[in-house]
Amino acid sequence: MSGGEEAARKEAADICQQLNHHNHLYYVLDDPSIPDAEYDRLLRRLQHLEEQYPELKTADSPTQRVGAEPLKEFNSVVHEVPMLSLDNAFNDEELLEFHRRVTERLKLPGALAYVCEPKLDGAAVSLLYKNGVLVQGATRGDGFTGEDITKNVRTINSIPLKLLTETPPSLLEVRGEIYLPKAGFEKINREAKAADEKLFVNPRNAAAGSLRQLDSKITASRPLEMAAYSLGQIEGGMEGLVQPETHSGTLALLKQWGFLVNPHVEVAADIDGCLDYYQKISDIRDQLPCEIDGIVYKVDSLALQQRLGFVARAPRWAIARKFPAQEEMTRLEDVEFQVGRTGAVTPVARLKPVFVGGVTVSNATLHNQDEVKRLGVKIGDTVIVRRAGDVIPKVVKVVLEKRPSTATEIVFPDHCPICRSPVERIEGEAVSRCSGGLICSAQQKQAIKHYASRKAIDIEGLGDKLVEQLVDQQLVSSVDDLYQLELEQLANLERMGTKSAENLLLALDKTKVTTLPHFLYALGIREVGEATARSLAKHFGSLPALQAASQDELQEVPDVGPVVAHFLHEFFNQSDNLKVIQGLCNQGVHWPDIIVGDNEKLPLSGQTWVLTGTMDVMGRSEAKEKLQLLGAKVSGSVSAKTDCVVAGPGAGSKLKKAEEFNILVLDETTFLELLTENSLF
Repeated sequence: MSGGEEAARKEAADICQQLNHHNHLYYVLDDPSIPDAEYDRLLRRLQHLEEQYPELKTADSPTQRVGAEPLKEFNSVVHEVPMLSLDNAFNDEELLEFHRRVTERLKLPGALAYVCEPKLDGAAVSLLYKNGVLVQGATRGDGFTGEDITKNVRTINSIPLKLLTETPPSLLEVRGEIYLPKAGFEKINREAKAADEKLFVNPRNAAAGSLRQLDSKITASRPLEMAAYSLGQIEGGMEGLVQPETHSGTLALLKQWGFLVNPHVEVAADIDGCLDYYQKISDIRDQLPCEIDGIVYKVDSLALQQRLGFVARAPRWAIARKFPAQEEMTRLEDVEFQVGRTGAVTPVARLKPVFVGGVTVSNATLHNQDEVKRLGVKIGDTVIVRRAGDVIPKVVKVVLEKRPSTATEIVFPDHCPICRSPVERIEGEAVSRCSGGLICSAQQKQAIKHYASRKAIDIEGLGDKLVEQLVDQQLVSSVDDLYQLELEQLANLERMGTKSAENLLLALDKTKVTTLPHFLYALGIREVGEATARSLAKHFGSLPALQAASQDELQEVPDVGPVVAHFLHEFFNQSDNLKVIQGLCNQGVHWPDIIVGDNEKLPLSGQTWVLTGTMDVMGRSEAKEKLQLLGAKVSGSVSAKTDCVVAGPGAGSKLKKAEEFNILVLDETTFLELLTENSLF
């Protein structure tokens, strides 16, 4: 044996050992330690070695079987028709190569139709029906022998216990994927966390674990679903019913019999349609109610499927086109601590860069001290990182078997990394916070960014980078300093210039007129969001009344409990905060007080208004809020009881209906004059 062959033999033996180990963790223990993408890479490498050196391919190679032996606690079920795996395509080129192989083998000159199905990320099962009644459910197991989970599958509402037909087949085997919707996954993890139990890493792991409970009551408590995707066997019966000739027809028949079929399944007329379908589903993937990790393409014609047949472990007529992995494995190289707007000190994992979820990730959140403790993560560990869509990447698991001897504990700081003020953790809270408040530059920047944001004071042109410059060059240290900026100071900043500086000063001047709810929200008081700010403004009517309220009086406001009342009372009793508020008022920031408990005195009390068309100066949501401050009810439809319609460009049927009812119609200019008269613009 040559040196190259000997090296290949050793590498193949090592990979076989790894794959068998991970098969056992995944299929038997429901505790995978590596992401699917890493497993796929190992399997593809082994396939490559076996293609180079055919003598390495043995009967017990992981390339020749699907999974591992089932657990001993369940009775075994032999699959009459093996439940094989699918080959994978990881890019368009590999999918096109699959299509070329299929058409050449079939000697088809024209287009070939495929069924395109989202690849649900769950657990494959086989359901056996005799004379239309469910008699057995089984896991896929190793593809040839699975586990009897009949009692558990009976608890899943989307699995029919009896087929919806008067003439069922005498024997029917249905195959499908049992999965846990995202909402259900979040629910059972919340419950597990509350009970201080082990959390599931992902919905697939949770579905597999739920199915393989010895106590079917546990399975019943979890919101599992099953989508049928094929038939294994069908024999006898069905008088007067013609068996389908296509896979799409089979799915339609299964749906007719009462099975859930994924609503996004489509038939593509050709391979170009398959490529288009991949892009379409990829675009909406994050909005789907369940996790999917790719697309399965199947030749639609059952006759052509039969002609194509199978290779050792997969059908020739189907392939799975994988999405970019949402989980990957990498090394945690360091942990840094960031300080947020409210002083929250958050640990951020600095990672060896890894491509996951379609982007290169080098940072991931560790959330807080409790999460670090739950994960048991250390600096130097190999970790699994998850990123789904636009969600911030996070560390979900530690690969303990890869922990080096040099791994070190993550130590949380007792002083703020920015201002060196003490870091505090209030009893009952998971988050540690810097106590520096307005003297902490990290909080200053975030407080100013929040004040200027669209839902707060909405200072047009004051973006995050400009705020960074203003604070770094010591032109601004708190929000009231914004209104003291001068043209020359702004014009000299990077990427500004005279025109941009003039526009920003005009925008600042415009925001001096605001509303009490917007102002309260803009102050950035902990736990005071938009809704709470509106409730506070409506209840107290003025800022002095709110500032003078005791904690008991604050709790009389809807949605304000002891914690929020404490934060409010603390905020308005700190001299630095009061100094900033007074500074804003001195610079001309003002708002009309709200008349409390006497809505009849409001200018538009009892009136119903409708907004339609576009508005150039302010958005419709802002216009609606200001109408409500004046006492009006804002409706989405015009009726004979409507008092006034504000119509901007593009107004359609609502304007026409207002004219029919002879209802007063205002354009935007007149509407803004009304707001100005009432100090709202």
